[in-house]
Amino acid sequence: MTVLEKVGTSRAGSVLPRTNALGYYEVRIESIGGLGAHLAGQTLAEAGVLGMGLNGAHFSSYGSEKRGAPLRSFVRLTERDQEVRTSSPVDRPHLVAVFHEALTRNKTVLEGLEEDGVLLVNTRHTPAEMAERLGLQGITVGTVDALAIALEEKTRINTAMLGAITRGMGFIDVEAVRRALASTFEKRYAHLLDANLRTFDRGYSEVKLERIPGEYRPVEPALGGPALGYLNAPLGGAIVHPANSVAKDLSPSRLGRLPQFLQEYCNNCGLCDMVCPDMCFVWQEGVDEKGRPGMMLQGIDYQYCKGCLKCVEVCPVHPAALVEIPETEGYAESHRVQRYTHARHAQEVAAGARPGPRKVGAP
Repeated sequence: MTVLEKVGTSRAGSVLPRTNALGYYEVRIESIGGLGAHLAGQTLAEAGVLGMGLNGAHFSSYGSEKRGAPLRSFVRLTERDQEVRTSSPVDRPHLVAVFHEALTRNKTVLEGLEEDGVLLVNTRHTPAEMAERLGLQGITVGTVDALAIALEEKTRINTAMLGAITRGMGFIDVEAVRRALASTFEKRYAHLLDANLRTFDRGYSEVKLERIPGEYRPVEPALGGPALGYLNAPLGGAIVHPANSVAKDLSPSRLGRLPQFLQEYCNNCGLCDMVCPDMCFVWQEGVDEKGRPGMMLQGIDYQYCKGCLKCVEVCPVHPAALVEIPETEGYAESHRVQRYTHARHAQEVAAGARPGPRKVGAP
């Protein structure tokens, strides 16, 4: 059997439905810091290795260890008589799990997904709707509203997504995963065990899987060097993009809640801006109700709001000018007040474009 003939096959008697040319079944989790993707991958690997007797490995790739930073978690499983002899990132996964729907705006989360693979997304949409949004055919798409489950059970989305991943893989022993979860939570968070097991069970049962017909067109990894070099780097090494993340978008950090700004109640005290860690609030020169000049709060740039709700906690007026509300689809986009009007887009940076003149007082 040639290497190409071996792709997508598995040894006789194996529990692995298919493997790659090296004999591995591989999973890649696309997430951001704070959603529990590392723990989900670790638990999945423990279930396969300690619970089912397979060989396997798990590790994660991330930059700064903080909430909102891009994160990828990798799981490899293989037969018990085969060693895992690689620690490279998973670039040809059989299953990709996306822990936040907003991450699908960047097609890099789909890179390398194998033909006849499985894509799982934390979203309210149906598999068919998600496949249409992403232009996907020839794979199985699964969707589960892991965020709603987590909010109802007062847990985190990682255990709901772990249930969906277990269902999507098809060969992982459900009880082995539940035992791995119990082992993790009993040590430090025993009071949260029952709720997380319920969350896992709901993720497993509520995920919707649908085979999307058509010809699969894989998303190949992007090639090329860094966007900035010595010829086009900003003078002084200035950061010309807001938000300190790869995608320049902190909205995937939100866990179903965000602040709503009610301008009619605002006294422009600025306390919200003082506690905001990401400079989300947009101000403009104006006059107050008594005709005095000052800075007036215009609204929130939700692209950089990660839903910490510190502004809601500190708002001193009554009724409050900042209140906590559930995030619904399209709300942030329709109520966003843009803060950085002079920030350059990624394609402009790559092309070496220079920023235009700044207005006095512009952020």
